[in-house]
Amino acid sequence: MGADASGTAGRHRGNRHGRSEEARQSVLEAADDLLVEVGYPRLTIEGIAERAGVAKQTIYRWWSSKNDILMDAFVQDAAEALIPSDTADLRQDLRTHARKIARFLTESDAGAVFRALTAQAQHDPALAARLRFEHLGKQRSYDRLPFERAVARGALNANTDIDLAVDQIVGPIYYRVLVSGQTASPKFTDTLVDAVLTQLSPAHTDV
Repeated sequence: MGADASGTAGRHRGNRHGRSEEARQSVLEAADDLLVEVGYPRLTIEGIAERAGVAKQTIYRWWSSKNDILMDAFVQDAAEALIPSDTADLRQDLRTHARKIARFLTESDAGAVFRALTAQAQHDPALAARLRFEHLGKQRSYDRLPFERAVARGALNANTDIDLAVDQIVGPIYYRVLVSGQTASPKFTDTLVDAVLTQLSPAHTDV
């Protein structure tokens, strides 16, 4: 590798794909912000580039479409926001997690991105596959964690159908937000959790 004018060997900047991490984060944040401000139909690569302070050609070196940018932004935000807490109290952990999902979907910029991507995925099979592979599968493993932890500490029967329990809590939240357009209040999510735990208790759980 050559040396610069000061005699110091040139340093690699950005990740191994040649991306500047600072610029990459700026693009992801700009995409989030602009989607909320102007909506999906008016969101453009040009607008994202201008907001992020990067050249349009730079974006196209990294992403092929605005959906690709939004997908990367969403997956990153979801990974940071939707991991359930662990207090060793199944009811509390589930209530907190369900409330967090509802707030994420309805109040955050990332939730707006997810709603837009979900709508586009209805007629874009490739995007639908990416959502399932890059987010929904991983999120499913997060949603199972409180139950799996309860099984591990002996508070929940090992034969519990965890996937069904997850569906009964998480499914109605997504239905309200994505299908009916209603809110998912803390009272609503707490009721979902309590209904599932009542179904499991006392024969199957110690909560």
